[in-house]
Amino acid sequence: MATRTTKPKKPPAAPVEQAACQPCGGTGNVPTTVRVGRKRRPVGQQDGLCLNCFGSGTDPDA
Repeated sequence: MATRTTKPKKPPAAPVEQAACQPCGGTGNVPTTVRVGRKRRPVGQQDGLCLNCFGSGTDPDA
């Protein structure tokens, strides 16, 4: 019977870190200006969903 040879085990692959989305900075929210009145004057800002990553915070192109 022939002797068995074993290959050295490869180390586990490092987890790939996801790149942060550019417009929202990885938060998933972007500031949206709130406009009020007939002249549409800006009053403040509220959080809106990032349309680039749809709120996940990761870059879809990476």
